[in-house]
Amino acid sequence: KPIQTLVSQTTEMKPKTQGLVLMPSGGSQIKANRISKKIDFQAIAKSMNEEESNNFCRAAYNRILNAEKMITKRGAAPIRTKLLTNLATRFRGDFSIDLKNHIMENPRNRLDLAFSWIYQEYSAYRGFECSIESHVENYEEAVDSLLGGILKSDEENHALYTRFFLDVPFITEGMAESLKTVCIDESSTAEALEMAESMSFRRPTKKLLFLGVICDLTLHENCDIRTKAVKAAVDIHESGHMRSFIEAFALRSLKFLLHTDPPTDFFLFFKQRPVTWSEDLTKVCLHLYLTLLPINHRLIQDLGTVYVEATGDIKRIILRALEAPVKGMSMASPELLLFVENCPKGAETLITRIIHILTDKAPPSAELVARVRDLYRKRVPDVRFFIPIINGLSKREIISALPELIQQKTPVVKEVLHRLLGSNFSSPISPAELLVALHNIDPSKCNLKIIIKATSLCLEEKNVYTQVVLAMVIQELMEQTPLPILLMRTVIQSLANYPHLLDFVTHILQRLILKEVWKQKKIWEGFIKCCQRTKPKSFQVLLQLPAPQLEEVLSSCPDLRESLCLHVKSFNEGQKANIPQAVIDVLGVDLSQDDKKSEDGSIKNDEENIKEPLPPGQDHL
Repeated sequence: KPIQTLVSQTTEMKPKTQGLVLMPSGGSQIKANRISKKIDFQAIAKSMNEEESNNFCRAAYNRILNAEKMITKRGAAPIRTKLLTNLATRFRGDFSIDLKNHIMENPRNRLDLAFSWIYQEYSAYRGFECSIESHVENYEEAVDSLLGGILKSDEENHALYTRFFLDVPFITEGMAESLKTVCIDESSTAEALEMAESMSFRRPTKKLLFLGVICDLTLHENCDIRTKAVKAAVDIHESGHMRSFIEAFALRSLKFLLHTDPPTDFFLFFKQRPVTWSEDLTKVCLHLYLTLLPINHRLIQDLGTVYVEATGDIKRIILRALEAPVKGMSMASPELLLFVENCPKGAETLITRIIHILTDKAPPSAELVARVRDLYRKRVPDVRFFIPIINGLSKREIISALPELIQQKTPVVKEVLHRLLGSNFSSPISPAELLVALHNIDPSKCNLKIIIKATSLCLEEKNVYTQVVLAMVIQELMEQTPLPILLMRTVIQSLANYPHLLDFVTHILQRLILKEVWKQKKIWEGFIKCCQRTKPKSFQVLLQLPAPQLEEVLSSCPDLRESLCLHVKSFNEGQKANIPQAVIDVLGVDLSQDDKKSEDGSIKNDEENIKEPLPPGQDHL
C-alpha cells in the first residue's frame, strides 16, 4: 500500500524480509521460520545473599586487577584503569582496599593508576560524575592512604611522595601530617622542608597548611632539624609571603616563656614532653624569634615585656642569647632607639646588654647617646646605662658619674675602665685626668675603700699608667689644697711599680714638708710609711723635719732611729754643723764625743802598728 512522505511524495511499502535467527550449536536444526522461545534468566538464576554477592563481585574485581599484563598487551589498559577506579569510587569498601594494595605492590609502575583513582574521587566529590555521590572525606581517605602507604614502603619509593604534592587536585591535612613525618627523618629533612617551602608558593590556598608544618618544626627538640626549619621560615619571610603569620608564630613561641610550666601541647616533637623550663627548652622558644629580630626590628618591642615578667633563670638565658641577633641590628634603627626611649621598668639590664653589644666594636652614635642620656635624666636614673655609651659622654658627665660607677661590682668597674682606658675608640678623658678625678671623689659620696679599689685597678694597667703618666698625676695632686687623702697611697704604689721613681718620690717628700704635711693626719701617716720604704734615701728628708715631727716619726717607727743615727754619724764636720741642735737632741747622739772617739781610735791604731813585730827575716836588719 502506498504511503505519503514528508515531502508530499508517495512510495510503495516493501514486504518485510525474514531475519536470520541464531540458534544454539550442537542441536538439531530448526526451521528458520519457526518462532524461537525467549529464556527467562531471572526465573532460572540462583539467588545469593549479600556476602556471596560481595565475594562474587570482589572476585571479579580481583580478576581485572590480576589481568594487568594481558590487558596491557591488548592495548586496553585505559579501559581497565577507568573500570577499576570507577568501581572503587562507586562501591568503596573492599574495592578501595584491593586497589590500594594492588598499587602498593609496585607503586613506581602503578603511580598513574593511583592518580587516576585520586582524580576519579575528586570528580565525584566535585559533582562531575552525576551517577556517583561522594564527599570530601572519601577523597582525603584515598589520598592519605596512598601517600601513607608509599612512605611506609621501601626507601626507594620515598621520592614518589613529591608527585603527590605536585599533581593531586588539592592538598589534604593528612598530607601535611605525612610531610611532617618525612621532615623529622634527619636523612630527608632538608628535601622535605624544601618541598614544604616550595608548596607554600605553588599552592596559595593551602600555604597556611605548609607554613604550619615548617613553623611547628621550629620547636623541634633536635637542633639540626630545628635550625633547618627556622631557615626555611626565614626564607619565606624574606620573600615577603606570610610575614605576619611567621612573626605571630615567633611571638607566640616567645611568650611561652611567660608560663609557669611549659605548655606541653605545643612541644609535639619531644621524646618526652617537658614539664619544667630548662636552658635548652628556653632556647627552643627563642630560636625563631631571635633569628627574625635582625630582619624586623619592630619585634624587639615585645622582648621587653617578656623579659620583665620572666623568671630569673630565663632572664639570664635571654641575655646570653642576645649577642648574635643584636649584632645584626644597627644603632641607627628607629625601633631600637624607641625601645631604649620607652624602656619598660625592670628591663634596665636588658637595655644595657643590648647597648653593650652594639657598642662593643663601634663607638656609640650621637642618637643613641642622646636617648640614653634622656632615659637616665627623665625616667630611670640608673648609672649602668652610661657604661656602654661612656665614650660618647662629655668629660664633665663622666667625672660626675664616677662615684656611682665605681660602686658597681668589680667586673662592671673593670668594664668602665676598659672602655675609658683600653678601648680602640677615643676617650673624652685621658688616663691622667681619670686618676686625678678618682682621687678627688668626695669620701662622703663614696666609701674610701671603694675609691682605693678603683685607683688600684687603674694602676694595674701598667701599659697605660707608665711612670711618666704617674709622675704627671702626682705632680697635679701636689698642687691641690688640701692634698687628696689617697695621695701617699698612690705615691707608694707608683714607687712599687716603678723603682726608678725613687728620686722623684724623694723630691715629693721634701715638697710635702714645705706643705706641712703633718697637719693632714691621713697624708702624714702615708708620709711616714713612704719614708720607711725609701730609706736610706729618705734620711735626708727626715732630717729636714721639725724636731716635734721627727720625734713623732721615730716614735711611730723605732727601727728608723738607729739607722738614722748611724747615717748622721757618717757625716763630715760641715754636714754635722748644718743639723739643728733640736734634731740632734731628738736623735740622742753626741756628735762631739763621736769625734773624740774617732781621734783616740786613730792614735791607738798608730801605736799598735809601731809595736807590731817585723816580718820574719827583717828583724836582724
